Parts: sequence; structure tokens; C-alpha cells
Amino acid sequence: MARCYNFCAGPATLSLSVLETARDEMVDYQGCGMSIMESSHRGKQYAAVHAEAESNIRELMGVSDDYAVLFLQGGASTQFAYIPINLLGEGQTADYTNSGAWAAKAIKEAKLIGDVNIAADCGSDIPTRVPSQDELQLTDGAAYLHITSNETISGAQWKTYPTVDAPLVADMSSDILSRPIDVSQFGLIYAGLQKNLGPSGAALVIIRKDLAERVPSGTPTMFKYATHIDKGSMFNTPPCFSIYILNLVTRWIKEQGLENVYQQNVDKAAALYAAIDGGDFYRGTAVPECRSDMNVTWRLPSEALEAEFVKQADAQGFKGLKGHRSVGGIRASIYNAFPAEGVDALVTFMKDFQSRNG
Repeated sequence: MARCYNFCAGPATLSLSVLETARDEMVDYQGCGMSIMESSHRGKQYAAVHAEAESNIRELMGVSDDYAVLFLQGGASTQFAYIPINLLGEGQTADYTNSGAWAAKAIKEAKLIGDVNIAADCGSDIPTRVPSQDELQLTDGAAYLHITSNETISGAQWKTYPTVDAPLVADMSSDILSRPIDVSQFGLIYAGLQKNLGPSGAALVIIRKDLAERVPSGTPTMFKYATHIDKGSMFNTPPCFSIYILNLVTRWIKEQGLENVYQQNVDKAAALYAAIDGGDFYRGTAVPECRSDMNVTWRLPSEALEAEFVKQADAQGFKGLKGHRSVGGIRASIYNAFPAEGVDALVTFMKDFQSRNG
């Protein structure tokens, strides 16, 4: 079997060792005579997986007992509504930064629930970027400030997080566990699993427990963070297989060491940006100080050349390089599990393509 280099933005590449373990355990999980997908979520086999997954997240991210770790259905997009439903009380305003497509989606949902102040808006800026601390126009007594830590489509990333009085809420779907962070700086962190953590369809939520108590009376049971905290993410049947894969992924990160994973991510991105900046044939689309380590985005001199680049790259086993349909261009998503040799191979292809078409 020949595996390609998978540059897809999500669902995204997983470590081969994770996939092989899942394959080996698919039919008979640890001698229990059935797959983990078939096992009761109340049974001892799945209960151990669930507990280890939470423990691994807490260890890797330094999550204290002041926070709950939740595994919820619906991915990050469902959290766009969950957050204001739970945290934005009547008469309050929530601050949001607009840094691109995903931040804009979160803002759109929050406006359906309550009052929203756009604290900074650079969502349409070209080159793309995220706001600076000095740009923030914050609301006194805001319910929270929401940021999107990494814009998957535009390739812009917060390198340092803003310091604010209100609880800081972050969508970390595309860069969670790509680098060490201080969880205590945040009131709530959420992420879809399908980029750095596992399969699509589920979300990781890390929430300060006192914030979950804000939920207005009359909120449907299923939409309360408090419900899932009280039941350990087992109020209803959880997304068991997704959590099982997340458990394998977090084991893998522990084996690698988070600091080592972070350094490899920085090195992979630096190699790609060096190839982009090495002449005037390729042009990066993000402001240099905001360039993402996860989603590297660039343009070629023409859309025709971009199409040919993607076609030839695909033929050589570089998959998923076409930029998002809303912006075009080229995008290489190089999440934690993407191998360094794949970046080196792409850089070699880029130099060859430039020599033939520059």
C-alpha cells in the first residue's frame, strides 16, 4: 500500500501508528470479542477509554480541576451556538474578534442569541491577519471575548493571546495541541476533533466550571454545559469511536512529547514559508507575523498556474492542496501528524514546478 501525503484541511491526516492500532483493534477490542464501536458506553471497556482520553487531555494541556473536559457531539460549529446560549445572559454583550471565515460564522450564530460587539475586524484584510491587542475595542463588563486562534482558510494564527478582563473563549479547532498553552488564561476552549485530534463529528470543550453555572433558566437540558459536566459527558450516548481515536492520538502526542511536536510544527512551517519566500513566483497570503504553523496558504502568478500546480501535485501523491473555494490559491495543512518528510517532498516539487513555469 502506498499512502499519499494528505494536505487536507479536515478531516485531516492521522498518525500511521494510530490508524494501525485502530485497524488491529477494530474487530476484537482487547480480547472482549467485539469492536469498541459495538461496546456499551456504560461498559468497562469504553469507560476506560473515556477516562484515559480525559486524563490525557488534562495532562497534555495542564488542565486543573477548576475546569471540566467535555466530549460533545456536533463538532465546533455547534459550539458557535452553545457558547452564547450558556454564557451570554440577558442584557449582556459578548465581544468577538472577526479574523476570517470561521470567526464570522461564530459571530453570525451569536447574534441569533444576544448582543454582540465586534471588538476588532480584520476579516476582509489582504494579506490576511489576526487583530492585535491594541486594536481591541472591548465592552465594559462583557460576558466574554471570543477569538478564533487559527483561521484554517486564510492561514492566519494568533501567536500570543489577548489579555482581557472578561473570560477569554477560543475556537482552537485547527491548532489545538499543536503547541503548549496556558489554559488558565481561558474561560473556555473548544475544538472540532477532525484536524489535530481525530475524526469529524465531535468536539472537545474545556470550560471553567463556574462559567457553566451562568446558563439561563429554561435552557434545554441537552444544550447546557452543566448537564454534560454533571454526567461526565455521558448524559446521552457519546461519540464513542471518535473519543477512542482521540485517546489514541493523545497517547501518540504523549509519546512524542508536546514540546517536540511543537518544534516539528514550527520547522515544517518554516521550510514551506522559506520555499514561498525564495523568489517572486510564490506569494504568501498571510501577514508574516501572523502566519499559521498549521495551514500554509499561498498564490501563484495566475489561477491557471494554480490549477496546473494542483493537478501535477495530485499526480505525484500530494493530495488536498487546492485552496478553499471561497479564496482560491494553494493551501497545505500540516497538522501534528503530518510527516516532516512530506513537507520536504513538497518543497522539492515546488522548486521543480517553479523552474519549469517561472
